[in-house]
Amino acid sequence: MTKLSPATQVVLTAYNQRELATKRTTALVAALRAVADEVVPLSYEDVWTDGRMLQYEKHDPIRERLLAIANELENQ
Repeated sequence: MTKLSPATQVVLTAYNQRELATKRTTALVAALRAVADEVVPLSYEDVWTDGRMLQYEKHDPIRERLLAIANELENQ
């Protein structure tokens, strides 16, 4: 077996860890969440209001779609 890239290994590990403990759908959900974290990591944007800097979660449409699929599968 060839060596996997770190991102691919994270996804495979997330799937395999859940696969051993629970049903396949839960494993797939874990893998999708790992894909979202690897491909589009959660990031923040700084916003200035009233002379103060606040940090807000940045909304990325690709990340949100991946997590929406995971949520839908999880709620099945």
